[in-house]
Amino acid sequence: MSDKPLMPKATAVWLVENTALTFDQIADFCGLHVLEVKGIADGDVAAGIRGADPIGAGQLTREEIARGQEDSSYRLTLARSKVHIPEIKAKRAPKYTPVSRRHDRPNAILWLLRHHPELRDTQIMRLVGTTKSTIESIRERTHWNSASLQPQDPVALGLCSQIDLDNEVKKAAKRVEEEQPEEALETAGVTIAPPSEQPYLDIEEWK
Repeated sequence: MSDKPLMPKATAVWLVENTALTFDQIADFCGLHVLEVKGIADGDVAAGIRGADPIGAGQLTREEIARGQEDSSYRLTLARSKVHIPEIKAKRAPKYTPVSRRHDRPNAILWLLRHHPELRDTQIMRLVGTTKSTIESIRERTHWNSASLQPQDPVALGLCSQIDLDNEVKKAAKRVEEEQPEEALETAGVTIAPPSEQPYLDIEEWK
Protein backbone atom coordinates (compact mmCIF):
# COMPACT_ATOMS: atom_id res chain seq x y z
CA MET A 1 0.00 0.00 0.00
CA SER A 2 1.27 3.54 -0.82
CA ASP A 3 2.27 5.81 2.08
CA LYS A 4 0.89 8.86 0.25
CA PRO A 5 -2.75 10.04 -0.08
CA LEU A 6 -4.74 8.95 -3.12
CA MET A 7 -5.04 12.49 -4.54
CA PRO A 8 -1.88 14.20 -3.31
CA LYS A 9 -2.31 17.56 -5.03
CA ALA A 10 -6.00 17.89 -4.11
CA THR A 11 -5.14 16.86 -0.54
CA ALA A 12 -2.41 19.50 -0.43
CA VAL A 13 -4.93 22.13 -1.55
CA TRP A 14 -7.25 21.18 1.33
CA LEU A 15 -4.44 21.18 3.91
CA VAL A 16 -3.20 24.60 2.76
CA GLU A 17 -6.71 26.05 2.99
CA ASN A 18 -7.86 24.38 6.21
CA THR A 19 -4.84 23.86 8.46
CA ALA A 20 -1.86 25.72 9.90
CA LEU A 21 0.61 23.02 8.84
CA THR A 22 3.88 24.17 7.35
CA PHE A 23 4.66 23.84 3.66
CA ASP A 24 7.33 21.27 4.54
CA GLN A 25 4.83 19.12 6.48
CA ILE A 26 2.26 19.22 3.68
CA ALA A 27 4.89 18.52 1.02
CA ASP A 28 6.22 15.54 2.98
CA PHE A 29 2.77 14.08 3.60
CA CYS A 30 1.56 14.52 0.00
CA GLY A 31 4.83 13.57 -1.69
CA LEU A 32 5.20 16.96 -3.37
CA HIS A 33 8.06 19.45 -3.58
CA VAL A 34 7.87 22.23 -1.00
CA LEU A 35 7.94 24.86 -3.77
CA GLU A 36 4.92 23.18 -5.35
CA VAL A 37 3.03 23.49 -2.06
CA LYS A 38 4.09 27.15 -1.83
CA GLY A 39 2.79 27.62 -5.36
CA ILE A 40 -0.56 26.14 -4.27
CA ALA A 41 -0.71 28.66 -1.43
CA ASP A 42 0.12 31.51 -3.80
CA GLY A 43 -2.47 30.36 -6.33
CA ASP A 44 0.11 29.66 -9.02
CA VAL A 45 -0.21 25.85 -8.84
CA ALA A 46 -3.29 23.59 -8.87
CA ALA A 47 -5.60 26.39 -9.92
CA GLY A 48 -9.12 25.03 -10.27
CA ILE A 49 -8.37 21.86 -8.31
CA ARG A 50 -10.91 21.27 -5.58
CA GLY A 51 -9.43 20.31 -2.22
CA ALA A 52 -9.85 16.70 -1.08
CA ASP A 53 -10.55 16.26 2.63
CA PRO A 54 -8.13 13.61 3.93
CA ILE A 55 -10.06 13.35 7.21
CA GLY A 56 -13.32 12.45 5.47
CA ALA A 57 -11.42 10.00 3.27
CA GLY A 58 -10.00 8.26 6.33
CA GLN A 59 -6.41 9.08 5.35
CA LEU A 60 -5.68 11.51 8.18
CA THR A 61 -7.07 12.11 11.67
CA ARG A 62 -7.80 15.42 13.39
CA GLU A 63 -5.47 14.38 16.19
CA GLU A 64 -2.64 13.88 13.70
CA ILE A 65 -3.21 17.35 12.21
CA ALA A 66 -3.32 18.92 15.69
CA ARG A 67 -0.05 17.19 16.59
CA GLY A 68 1.54 18.56 13.44
CA GLN A 69 0.30 22.07 14.05
CA GLU A 70 1.78 22.05 17.56
CA ASP A 71 5.18 20.80 16.39
CA SER A 72 6.45 22.03 13.03
CA SER A 73 9.13 19.31 12.99
CA TYR A 74 6.51 16.55 13.26
CA ARG A 75 5.83 14.52 10.12
CA LEU A 76 2.26 13.40 9.49
CA THR A 77 1.49 9.71 9.17
CA LEU A 78 -1.08 8.38 6.72
CA ALA A 79 -3.93 6.53 8.43
CA ARG A 80 -4.23 2.91 7.30
CA SER A 81 -7.59 1.84 5.96
CA LYS A 82 -9.20 -1.12 7.69
CA VAL A 83 -10.60 -2.25 4.36
CA HIS A 84 -8.06 -4.15 2.30
CA ILE A 85 -8.32 -3.46 -1.42
CA PRO A 86 -6.61 -6.25 -3.36
CA GLU A 87 -4.16 -5.24 -6.03
CA ILE A 88 -5.53 -5.70 -9.51
CA LYS A 89 -3.06 -7.45 -11.76
CA ALA A 90 -3.00 -6.25 -15.31
CA LYS A 91 -3.71 -8.90 -17.90
CA ARG A 92 -0.77 -9.84 -20.04
CA ALA A 93 -1.10 -8.14 -23.38
CA PRO A 94 -1.01 -10.33 -26.50
CA LYS A 95 2.49 -10.70 -27.92
CA TYR A 96 3.18 -8.11 -30.59
CA THR A 97 5.23 -9.17 -33.57
CA PRO A 98 6.78 -6.50 -35.83
CA VAL A 99 5.34 -6.41 -39.33
CA SER A 100 8.78 -7.16 -40.79
CA ARG A 101 8.91 -10.43 -38.82
CA ARG A 102 5.37 -11.71 -39.31
CA HIS A 103 6.19 -13.61 -42.50
CA ASP A 104 8.72 -15.63 -40.48
CA ARG A 105 6.18 -16.95 -37.99
CA PRO A 106 5.11 -20.03 -40.02
CA ASN A 107 8.78 -21.11 -40.26
CA ALA A 108 9.19 -20.62 -36.52
CA ILE A 109 6.01 -22.60 -35.80
CA LEU A 110 7.26 -25.47 -37.99
CA TRP A 111 10.58 -25.45 -36.09
CA LEU A 112 8.80 -25.61 -32.73
CA LEU A 113 6.52 -28.43 -33.87
CA ARG A 114 9.52 -30.49 -35.03
CA HIS A 115 11.98 -29.77 -32.24
CA HIS A 116 9.60 -29.42 -29.31
CA PRO A 117 6.48 -31.51 -29.99
CA GLU A 118 5.84 -31.50 -26.24
CA LEU A 119 4.80 -27.84 -26.40
CA ARG A 120 1.10 -27.14 -26.32
CA ASP A 121 -0.49 -24.87 -28.90
CA THR A 122 -1.10 -22.21 -26.26
CA GLN A 123 2.62 -22.16 -25.48
CA ILE A 124 3.53 -21.73 -29.14
CA MET A 125 0.96 -18.97 -29.38
CA ARG A 126 2.62 -17.15 -26.49
CA LEU A 127 6.10 -17.54 -27.95
CA VAL A 128 5.54 -16.32 -31.50
CA GLY A 129 2.23 -14.48 -31.28
CA THR A 130 0.21 -16.69 -33.60
CA THR A 131 -3.22 -18.33 -33.63
CA LYS A 132 -4.36 -21.88 -32.95
CA SER A 133 -5.74 -22.27 -36.47
CA THR A 134 -2.39 -21.31 -38.00
CA ILE A 135 -0.55 -23.87 -35.87
CA GLU A 136 -3.09 -26.54 -36.82
CA SER A 137 -2.78 -25.78 -40.54
CA ILE A 138 1.04 -26.04 -40.39
CA ARG A 139 0.86 -29.28 -38.38
CA GLU A 140 -1.56 -30.84 -40.90
CA ARG A 141 0.24 -29.33 -43.92
CA THR A 142 -2.86 -27.44 -45.02
CA HIS A 143 -1.20 -24.04 -44.70
CA TRP A 144 -1.35 -22.08 -47.97
CA ASN A 145 2.46 -21.90 -48.07
CA SER A 146 3.30 -25.35 -46.71
CA ALA A 147 5.47 -26.33 -49.67
CA SER A 148 7.83 -23.40 -49.11
CA LEU A 149 8.11 -23.46 -45.32
CA GLN A 150 11.54 -24.01 -43.78
CA PRO A 151 11.90 -24.65 -40.03
CA GLN A 152 13.73 -21.74 -38.38
CA ASP A 153 14.59 -21.11 -34.74
CA PRO A 154 12.21 -18.41 -33.39
CA VAL A 155 15.02 -17.05 -31.18
CA ALA A 156 17.28 -16.52 -34.19
CA LEU A 157 14.38 -14.85 -35.99
CA GLY A 158 13.86 -12.48 -33.06
CA LEU A 159 10.30 -13.65 -32.42
CA CYS A 160 11.00 -14.64 -28.81
CA SER A 161 13.87 -14.67 -26.33
CA GLN A 162 15.90 -17.73 -25.41
CA ILE A 163 14.73 -17.33 -21.80
CA ASP A 164 11.05 -17.42 -22.82
CA LEU A 165 11.64 -20.48 -25.00
CA ASP A 166 13.56 -22.30 -22.25
CA ASN A 167 10.82 -21.53 -19.71
CA GLU A 168 8.08 -22.92 -21.96
CA VAL A 169 10.14 -26.04 -22.75
CA LYS A 170 10.75 -26.64 -19.03
CA LYS A 171 7.03 -26.33 -18.28
CA ALA A 172 6.18 -28.76 -21.06
CA ALA A 173 8.85 -31.24 -19.94
CA LYS A 174 7.55 -31.14 -16.38
CA ARG A 175 4.00 -31.74 -17.59
CA VAL A 176 5.09 -34.70 -19.74
CA GLU A 177 7.04 -36.16 -16.84
CA GLU A 178 4.01 -35.95 -14.57
CA GLU A 179 1.78 -37.58 -17.18
CA GLN A 180 4.17 -40.43 -18.08
CA PRO A 181 3.56 -42.78 -15.08
CA GLU A 182 -0.18 -42.84 -15.73
CA GLU A 183 0.29 -43.29 -19.48
CA ALA A 184 2.84 -46.08 -18.91
CA LEU A 185 0.38 -48.05 -16.80
CA GLU A 186 -2.37 -47.62 -19.39
CA THR A 187 -0.04 -48.70 -22.22
CA ALA A 188 1.07 -51.80 -20.33
CA GLY A 189 -2.53 -52.68 -19.53
CA VAL A 190 -1.85 -52.69 -15.81
CA THR A 191 -4.98 -52.26 -13.78
CA ILE A 192 -5.78 -52.90 -10.17
CA ALA A 193 -8.95 -54.90 -9.74
CA PRO A 194 -11.35 -53.73 -7.04
CA PRO A 195 -11.50 -55.89 -3.88
CA SER A 196 -14.81 -57.44 -4.99
CA GLU A 197 -13.18 -58.81 -8.17
CA GLN A 198 -9.91 -60.04 -6.66
CA PRO A 199 -9.59 -63.88 -6.30
CA TYR A 200 -10.46 -65.32 -2.90
CA LEU A 201 -7.75 -67.44 -1.33
CA ASP A 202 -8.94 -69.96 1.24
CA ILE A 203 -6.63 -70.03 4.24
CA GLU A 204 -6.75 -73.88 4.33
CA GLU A 205 -5.68 -74.07 0.67
CA TRP A 206 -2.80 -71.69 1.33
CA LYS A 207 -1.54 -74.02 4.12
